[in-house]
Amino acid sequence: MLAWTAVVVPLHVVLRLAGKPSLVPPTYLCGIGWIAGLRFTVEGKPRKHALLLANHLSWLDIMALAAVSRTAFVAHSGLAVSPALKWMCEQNGTLFITRDRRHTVAGQVAQVRDALGGRRLTLFPEGTTGDGRGLLPFKSALLSAVGQLPAGVPVQPVALIYTDAADIAWLAGEPGLTNAFKILGRTHGVHLTLRFLPPLAGRALADRKAIAAAARHAIARELAL
Repeated sequence: MLAWTAVVVPLHVVLRLAGKPSLVPPTYLCGIGWIAGLRFTVEGKPRKHALLLANHLSWLDIMALAAVSRTAFVAHSGLAVSPALKWMCEQNGTLFITRDRRHTVAGQVAQVRDALGGRRLTLFPEGTTGDGRGLLPFKSALLSAVGQLPAGVPVQPVALIYTDAADIAWLAGEPGLTNAFKILGRTHGVHLTLRFLPPLAGRALADRKAIAAAARHAIARELAL
């Protein structure tokens, strides 16, 4: 991973200076996932300019979604604690949100809304990673920015289906390095199916609560399969 980083970062810096900042980061994330043993199958197709709503189990989710859809992400500000990790996230257009500071909510909502309609943007409505055995409630507050969707922005649920979901899930309270070493120490790879579902339509887009409920229902149905 360090060798891959040493090769890719200089190339990214050159392309960024040339005005092409988004070419390399998704490829870099795909490579990190591949080195970690991630192999994936894709069903369906990510829509252009979509807001993708996915269930969340692992940091590998980000590697796979970036590789397949070249999406940016909405992430919790805890990832910005490390300057190096913050810089890496920012290179892929990550938007950081701070849910425990109410006075910053309006600015964060505006930031997310401004990003809609450009690159695909992925949000994990559970707000954290699950244990691989069920689906956590979708927090409609995280969807405040999509109360009035810009024209041409579909809301598309994505079901992330791991073969060994419970074994690779990043459990609440588990240190990131502990989870990373657990996955890197596996004797066999991690297989993931990314299932891009039909975009939400009609009454499912009525408001943020309707969007959260409809997306969760669609993903839960696929996980049950």
